[in-house]
Amino acid sequence: MNGAHDMGGMHGFGRVQPEPGEPHFHAPWEARALGLTLAMGATGAWNLDQTRRARESLPPARYLGASYYEIWILALEQLLRERGLASAEELADGRLRSPARPLPRVLGAADVDAVLARGSPTARSAATAPRFAAGDRVRALNRHPAGHTRVPRYARGRCGVVECLHGLHVFPERHAASAPGAPFDEAPQWLYTVRFDGRELWGDDAEPGTSLSIDAWESTLEPAPEVAAVRETSA
Repeated sequence: MNGAHDMGGMHGFGRVQPEPGEPHFHAPWEARALGLTLAMGATGAWNLDQTRRARESLPPARYLGASYYEIWILALEQLLRERGLASAEELADGRLRSPARPLPRVLGAADVDAVLARGSPTARSAATAPRFAAGDRVRALNRHPAGHTRVPRYARGRCGVVECLHGLHVFPERHAASAPGAPFDEAPQWLYTVRFDGRELWGDDAEPGTSLSIDAWESTLEPAPEVAAVRETSA
């Protein structure tokens, strides 16, 4: 998904401006936006990757013109509409027009701290051996999927070195594509950290000595061209 959210390496947005003593929320409604998003996520009506997909799929002008928590609310509204939990009219004026639909779970106020502390572990048991090992040179595939992806545009087609393996984890692309109401499609894959030299990503304009590490999934990587050539010759 080549959405407006994938801003790494893009020009024109200016530097990040740190705010000394920045509060958690700049207005009361932002705290409510966070609370609503967490409460609805805990119901099991959708998963975390589907939440990210909803934010990423906002129209570019809407995404870039919205604040951080405005994006959260817009994504939440989209998820509610998709699953028939609220209509556009209900979201517009706050008036219930049909009976509330049952949800798989309800997050009670007394359980919030424990649920947040537990999180949603994504590690799964390994049934296959990893394709790559630490030290291997790999290349990020130049893919432009229509759906959710965690591979930034600036890394596609670029070569790096595997730094470490993180085990087998739920694959976000398939997880996000699960149909509403259907069981979540986890399709676990091996997860790696790959380090890219700054010059590989940004060319001669890169700051000398810089590098960038990206967590990448096995299906998004292939052996670097020089490695693949050696394997073919050996075969």
